[in-house]
Amino acid sequence: MITRSKDAKVVQPVDGILRRTVACGEKCQIVEFKLRKGAKIPSHKHPHEQIGFVGKGKFRISVGGEESVVGEGDGYTIMPNVEHSVDVLEDTVAIDVFSPPREDFMDK
Repeated sequence: MITRSKDAKVVQPVDGILRRTVACGEKCQIVEFKLRKGAKIPSHKHPHEQIGFVGKGKFRISVGGEESVVGEGDGYTIMPNVEHSVDVLEDTVAIDVFSPPREDFMDK
């Protein structure tokens, strides 16, 4: 199955954060995030494993109480049910993979 960029719905879950599902299979899902400098993803957790890659930009991420700054070319892993949050330091594009797919990200 092919997902065309022009057909993917863009969602703004919080101010300064845009999200679109790039592809979704039975066991994993790829999501693109565009994060505006100064935006914040509040602390949350979910039952999905999440791995990601910073394509452009920089943000501070807190995972399980441990903070790191990640930038272009860096990757990160968030295990299921671990509290995490993000403070965006520069305009950023990040690609995340969720397993299993997040039902709440099924943008129809």
